[in-house]
Amino acid sequence: MLFDPAQLRSFLAVAETGSFTRAAERLHLSQPTVSQHVKKLETESGRQLVARDTREVRLTDNGDAMTGFARTILAANEDAARYFSGAAMRGRLRFGTADDLAITGLPRILREFRQLYPQINLELTVSQSDQLHRRLKAGQLDLVFIKWVSGAQEGVVVKQDSFSWVGLEQTVLEPAAPVPLIAYPAPSLSRKLAIDALEQAGRTWRITCSTKQISGVLAALRAGIGVAVMPTSLVPEDLKVITRRFSLPPVGDVDFTLIRNPLANTEVVDALTQAIMGRKLTPHTRTQ
Repeated sequence: MLFDPAQLRSFLAVAETGSFTRAAERLHLSQPTVSQHVKKLETESGRQLVARDTREVRLTDNGDAMTGFARTILAANEDAARYFSGAAMRGRLRFGTADDLAITGLPRILREFRQLYPQINLELTVSQSDQLHRRLKAGQLDLVFIKWVSGAQEGVVVKQDSFSWVGLEQTVLEPAAPVPLIAYPAPSLSRKLAIDALEQAGRTWRITCSTKQISGVLAALRAGIGVAVMPTSLVPEDLKVITRRFSLPPVGDVDFTLIRNPLANTEVVDALTQAIMGRKLTPHTRTQ
């Protein structure tokens, strides 16, 4: 069956205001028209959606279910109208993201963004934060999502986090032995902060794995080759935060930051910025 969008809009207005009178005022319709729309929707669905008495208007269980369907149908209608009317957003968007942010909800957000804006040509670059920042400044990218020094006066902070030392549950570190460090190649923010923190604390260290990708960091950690510094919210559940266990020095804070190219298409950059800012990004973590 097909539901009339006008009837769905009237029903949603009643559901959200709890009143046929207020719904009519919101939609700039007469109250009898709104009432007629709701009655026709009930006839089409074969269910009572609204319970009416002299004191209040409330939704039935079927009415609660219809609100979700109504919102979905109306949203799809609007998307289709924008797309086929030629008003759909168009353009090219060169987007760069730090590779470890790909283990957040970012891939889901990008998938939904492409479905919502199919006429935006999204070009994705995955690399280290400092490299992405240089490419942005060179005009090669329009928007980057990177790990940045906490408190930096640049870009929009999506999430504030702290760095933690991470390893296996079975990790053993001898107090006098060099700390076995898994790290990205220099220049890398997490590498620099980790080494600086160790040296300031008088701890020796040695690089046991150097890798350009988060998959390499996680593989080395899971193999027990050493320990690494990661944003706390990005630590997978099978690994542990071991900072306190081995009295490792604090590393510092980090911001997940969106930085834009001021010469880029403002409309498409704004659209992706809002999509990322409005969604949850991080997985569950466990600490000890």
